[in-house]
Amino acid sequence: MSNFPDLSSHGFRVVRELGHNRAGGRVTYLAVPIPPLTSEGTLKEPVVIKQFQFAQSEAHWSDYDAIEREIQVLRDLNHPGIPRYLDSFQTETGFCLVQDYKKAASLAVRRSFDPAEIKQIAVSLLNILIYLQNRLPPISHRDIKPENILVDDELNVYLVDFGLAHIGGSDIAMSSVAKGTIGFIAPELLFNQQVSEASDLYGLGATLICLLTGIASTDISQLIDEDYRINFKHRVPRLSLRWIEWLQAMVELKPKDRFLDAETALEALNPIYVIRVPEVNLNVPCLEFTAKKLGEKITKKVILTNSVPDTVLESRWQIAPHLSDPPHTPDFHEWIYFEQTHFVSNQVLCKITVDTRKLMANKLYEREILIHSNSHPETQSLTLKLKTAPVPIPAKKLPYFSVGLLIFFAAAATWVETMAWDGIVRHSGTVGIAIAVFISVLVALLGLVAAITSGWISQGMAKVRSRFGVKVKALDTVAAVFFAGVAAIFVARFGAQFRATDMAIAAFAAVDAVVFMAAFEGEGVAQSCVQRGFSQWLASAVSVLSAALGISLGMALKIGVVNGMVLGAILGTGFPLATLILYPPLDRAKRIARYRKFERNLIKP
Repeated sequence: MSNFPDLSSHGFRVVRELGHNRAGGRVTYLAVPIPPLTSEGTLKEPVVIKQFQFAQSEAHWSDYDAIEREIQVLRDLNHPGIPRYLDSFQTETGFCLVQDYKKAASLAVRRSFDPAEIKQIAVSLLNILIYLQNRLPPISHRDIKPENILVDDELNVYLVDFGLAHIGGSDIAMSSVAKGTIGFIAPELLFNQQVSEASDLYGLGATLICLLTGIASTDISQLIDEDYRINFKHRVPRLSLRWIEWLQAMVELKPKDRFLDAETALEALNPIYVIRVPEVNLNVPCLEFTAKKLGEKITKKVILTNSVPDTVLESRWQIAPHLSDPPHTPDFHEWIYFEQTHFVSNQVLCKITVDTRKLMANKLYEREILIHSNSHPETQSLTLKLKTAPVPIPAKKLPYFSVGLLIFFAAAATWVETMAWDGIVRHSGTVGIAIAVFISVLVALLGLVAAITSGWISQGMAKVRSRFGVKVKALDTVAAVFFAGVAAIFVARFGAQFRATDMAIAAFAAVDAVVFMAAFEGEGVAQSCVQRGFSQWLASAVSVLSAALGISLGMALKIGVVNGMVLGAILGTGFPLATLILYPPLDRAKRIARYRKFERNLIKP
């Protein structure tokens, strides 16, 4: 047997209970009309029946007055956001009010709304209030709170329970006001002061704050301080500043500090972005450091800006953990330092210092700087790259190009000379041999003199280069060719007096030129080695062995490599030269390896 009241005589069948206030003797039911079908055969819509029960021991006639007041208010209202008044009647156990049924839960039922949806709810409620405030006489609801606001799945909003409504200038007993919910009642109503159009804005603002902060209406006291002010800003860090200011204006203690009416509040709300998160804009995509000396400290600046209006950027900086770094805290790192780690500003100048004293030389270090902020995403990163100073062991390289050039000249000179010897001996007999020997001796002496004096000539060429701004060292070679050509003319004329063949004269002239160039290049190789930091002994050895290897190769071109003496000459000069060429890099690698042993306790990349 059902405990629901029998309302069949009034044309309704109670389906279930929707809510109750036992202390006040009020119960709300869902009912369906009897008969359930219209004359056209369509199903009748269910209704809501609010019953005031006289028999309840704690019931008070002021609660009955509230139902009468609600009926008085609802009779003439016609708004889609207010359930329509249908009927009222008296039973043996109470008095009933019948309204449209809206399939929507109250905001007191915990649900999740995003800020944009909450703004949409606010706009709908303000439109309902505008309708009520534009009535003649205007109507004040005076009990706006989550329990009295219904929202369905499509965000349709309905305002219910007009039991404390204030019509025009009519007087309402203080006892009825006291039945409102603390935290949602405007302060002027608590002190029985004049009701204004700003009074309902307070309850609406408090309701929206509960939705945004996730606070239940019964726990709103958590947000109210001793001065009855609602403090909520710390719970909504992602809301735009303008919407926070709008909400604060809605719940100001004095009516004059709130918006004048619902229409003014709606005009202020419409252009406001509910969620405006700051942006993190960095002036550099990557932070790069390059140390020029060991143990150097380098400081660079990073500028972080936020260009989103109505927001304030809050950021905290830290170094991401790295396997090579010792354990560190968010506020301390072994070799990377921030002048300041916490910022609350839309333009941040952050100074970052790297200390290379604990790092290995000639290495590339990469670390991630994490920027935690109230932006989206909440954590972003900035790559820090550091190239440490070179190993304190200078890299010395032999003049490989000059060495190769010297070998080539010497080989070419030897090959030409052997060809000339062969031609003279074949065509001129004993006289040709004597001429060849004499010219060879003369060429050797001239080459020796050129080698001795080439330093002077090179110095003179250096002055010429400096004077005219010419930086090409080939001027020395040009000078060598010039002097070799002059010597070749004298040698050719000397050979002509002995009636040697034209081929012999031309051959020895070429030999003169090449030998002179080899002499100059050989001296140039030695000087270049000394200038690059090598000892005089190694410089001379490289120069002599390069010339000797070239002579051996030149002989091989004429006689052949299979000749034992020639092969021995090539190996005897090539192997020592190769050893001298490989010695500098190998020696440096050995010294670097020895240096790296001292870095074992340093932080690795």
